[in-house]
Amino acid sequence: MGADTSRGTGTGTGTGTGDDGGAPEAGHGEHDERAAGAGRAARRNAAVRAAVAQGLLGPAHPLVALLDVTGIRESAAELREAFAAVTPSGTPVLHAFAVKATPLVPVLRLLRAEGIGAEVASPGELALARAAGVPPARTVLDSPAKTPAELREALALGVAVNADNPQELARIDALVADAPKRPTGLRSALGIRVNPQVGGGTIEALSTATTTSKFGVALRDEGAREWVVRTYLDRPWLTRLHTHTGSQGVALPLMARGVAQTYALAEEINRRAGRQQVDTVDIGGGLPVNFTSEAAGPTYARYARLLKETVPGLFDGRYGLVTEFGRSLLAKHGTVVARVEYAKSAGGRPVAVTHAGVQVVTRTVYAPGAWPLRIASYDAEGRPKEGPAVAQDVAGPACFAGDLLARGQPLPLLEQGDHVAVLDTGAYCFAHHYGYNSLPRPAVHGFTADSPGQVAFALVRPAQTVEEIVAESGGAHPDALTT
Repeated sequence: MGADTSRGTGTGTGTGTGDDGGAPEAGHGEHDERAAGAGRAARRNAAVRAAVAQGLLGPAHPLVALLDVTGIRESAAELREAFAAVTPSGTPVLHAFAVKATPLVPVLRLLRAEGIGAEVASPGELALARAAGVPPARTVLDSPAKTPAELREALALGVAVNADNPQELARIDALVADAPKRPTGLRSALGIRVNPQVGGGTIEALSTATTTSKFGVALRDEGAREWVVRTYLDRPWLTRLHTHTGSQGVALPLMARGVAQTYALAEEINRRAGRQQVDTVDIGGGLPVNFTSEAAGPTYARYARLLKETVPGLFDGRYGLVTEFGRSLLAKHGTVVARVEYAKSAGGRPVAVTHAGVQVVTRTVYAPGAWPLRIASYDAEGRPKEGPAVAQDVAGPACFAGDLLARGQPLPLLEQGDHVAVLDTGAYCFAHHYGYNSLPRPAVHGFTADSPGQVAFALVRPAQTVEEIVAESGGAHPDALTT
């Protein structure tokens, strides 16, 4: 089995099959997606071999993360085109990348160049977006715990803000009242996040529209809907409504139902206001990702068509749109590649010990059923490994028994010096380092591989050094607790 035909580590609630994510559309769309998947695999294979040949991966550098620049550009274009196809010409549409998915400045700069803004949920993420040059007008601040200082900064910059709750809105009230005293006045688009309480998906932790979700104003709670309507009628500067049903494990029809409930609320507000007060609906993100094969379903086009069928009034030109996709833009375009340090056997089962584990794919290690990932095998020179499939474990470097990338995975028998690639890791993986055992963050390289045999790399983030680990672990204050 070579790298192009590697299989996932198992099935589970996070795989995104069916309505949650996997199968591409039949016919022409299926053909296009197969071609796109083949292109991704070919570029990845070329990049792994080139990384070995150029010394980015080897005994001195046993772990590296790779980002497919061409694939990222293609995803951004697919997103833009999908919503352009269902909205009238001239409709304001802002696609804001959820920075939490891959918080790397060069990634945000690349997406900015592809017409994508930024959705941020902390001061750090806002700082990353600003460092990447994302304009405030194309930035949206969402968080359930914004401090007064965060709100003040956002409004001073002109960043859009979605208030999470009545107490936060009271803070915004004070800042809006003070706005006329500022030279720039009030430039931020302001709205409220609502929870339509339409239910959850198969991964509870990622379902944000349940009855008791911590996010937004729960619309079905007693008096909540009327409070939201009155709040808008009393504040003409509230012009947006925001919702987000969830992400991985949430079926597309459930996502569409959450958007429909929010649209109905916008219509009610505008009807009672006697004018178009709510002019923009922020539908959040959450498109699931298929982690079981090379296919990248469900597509943005499929979701956009479903939304138009479910909520046609949202697409008749009266409302602007904001989206906040993250995982679906980056996941399929990232790969973690690790050297096999040792090949051993335990209980008759082969075990390949690698340098990729819980520090880079934390969710998969702790919840493999919900977060399966595909594993591909390469030989010592970075070529797809050939040979009969043998059930084997692929282990990470951390000092606990559960640090496994795969259990009983059928792969060509891995040997010392070979390489394993953990696929579909471009979001919520190597950029979210977990410091177990003080293992260093891997280097991240972007690559282009559009010509046969021609691969160009660009350093996105250098590998963390031992000195940096010591410094961030209090190395400058060794006597703090003894003096």
